[in-house]
Amino acid sequence: MSLRVAVAAPFIQNGTRRLKENEFVVALSLDRDWFSPDQATRLIDVATGDGLLERTDDGLAVTFDPSAVTVPEEFVPDEDLLRERSAFERVLDSLVAEGAEKHEAVGAINTLQQELGLTIEAAAVVYARRQGIDVDELVPIAREAVLDTEDG
Repeated sequence: MSLRVAVAAPFIQNGTRRLKENEFVVALSLDRDWFSPDQATRLIDVATGDGLLERTDDGLAVTFDPSAVTVPEEFVPDEDLLRERSAFERVLDSLVAEGAEKHEAVGAINTLQQELGLTIEAAAVVYARRQGIDVDELVPIAREAVLDTEDG
């Protein structure tokens, strides 16, 4: 998952699990030249929304073990990382990270969506829970998608 790699890189570079926000931005924009400072700041928002980073009183804390992530030498993150990902995409990423085959998971989620008459987000959460994957942080987003569908 390239978002996890992009987030881990500054922490690996500095050998820590906590960084000041400006240290994170400098690592991604000046040291690695992956993003502009504004884009690196946006990445913080996306990663925080995905639960990969937490804002603390003194900066940022990574929520996973960055030393478990390998940053390939030729790695350059795609700018698509800077957009908010849907609950479906986030659940799918969690499933793949746990070893599920992406195409099989998508097929099973689509089947659940049709069988249960759910939004794709809600079906993804149901499927992940059935697979024993903890996606509790995405339940409110999936619930909101259901409510938006009902209102529309």
